[in-house]
Amino acid sequence: MVTNKDNFCVIMGGGIGSRFWPFSRKTLPKQFLDFFGTGRSLLQQTFDRFKQVIPMENILIVTNDLYADLVKEQLPELKPEQILLEPTRRNTAPCIAWASYHIRALNPNANIVVAPSDHLILKEGEFLAAIEKGLDFVSQSDNLLTLGIKPNRPETGYGYIQIVEAAGDNFYKVKTFTEKPELELAKVFVESGEFYWNSGLFMWNVNTIIKANEALLPELTSKLAPGKDVYGTVQEKQFIDENFPACPNVSIDFGIMEKADNVYVSLGDFGWSDLGTWGSLYDLSPKDEAGNVALKCKSLIYNSKDNIVVLPDNKLAVIDGLEGYLIAESDNVLLICKKDEEHTIRKYVNDAQIKLGEEYI
Repeated sequence: MVTNKDNFCVIMGGGIGSRFWPFSRKTLPKQFLDFFGTGRSLLQQTFDRFKQVIPMENILIVTNDLYADLVKEQLPELKPEQILLEPTRRNTAPCIAWASYHIRALNPNANIVVAPSDHLILKEGEFLAAIEKGLDFVSQSDNLLTLGIKPNRPETGYGYIQIVEAAGDNFYKVKTFTEKPELELAKVFVESGEFYWNSGLFMWNVNTIIKANEALLPELTSKLAPGKDVYGTVQEKQFIDENFPACPNVSIDFGIMEKADNVYVSLGDFGWSDLGTWGSLYDLSPKDEAGNVALKCKSLIYNSKDNIVVLPDNKLAVIDGLEGYLIAESDNVLLICKKDEEHTIRKYVNDAQIKLGEEYI
């Protein structure tokens, strides 16, 4: 496949994935894990996907300093300068802003697709066609583009996009952009038929996103714009280490997408999941006749239904009389809780950290 040298990809891979605890840990977050036994981690699958339509040398991974060795180990084909290492976590807006300044120093005409490292795409052909089409769209306009997914349930973990008018060729102007609504509002959104999930996949020209940062996130711009002469040089890492921690902790959704007036969406069906929760993993996994899922382990399950069991592969799970439970063991933590109460997992993580220490996180 012929790729456009002006097209770049930024893969964001610095999160902890605390909603997948204890499987996802601070030292080995979910993007570095192989969930389905494919032999490739979520990060590797994301890289494999994008290298089909983006020149390999134009793919950047933005991650935390902690994960430098993990990225190098899993993606040995990358050059060191393709791995941008954040000294501290500052959410997605600073991450994307830094990557944008870095890319502009390499190519002032660059078109960028920004993607999380932990998404699952089942219909890869349709997805890659939408990416190429989207990059072409933003190369010819000063618009910010996101991919929208038709919702099939009221999900509070996703942002919602309301469309207002067609711009042709499956591109739509965005009317409102609402990040992670409460359940009742999510139900209203889904029932209305006017709202789509924000996939967290964005496309824009490098100059468009930098202008948006300047207009909408001046505090962030004030920290990163002064480095314009060091991006793409050996001084870049020192500048980032000194200035990145002072950036505001803000997501691209809150900081830019909810406020900008030039946001468009391309709608698609790619068999998409952000694999953000145990519930999403359960939905995507093969089940027995009683709706039980057992991943990475042997199991004997009796008089039980709608459970998900994830244990080390040398363990046998024998379960009798459970309905709707999550049973997950990894390293030194065993978690047993109701599957539909997984939103409390972050509380468990915080409590374990405060009461018992970092070794369990």
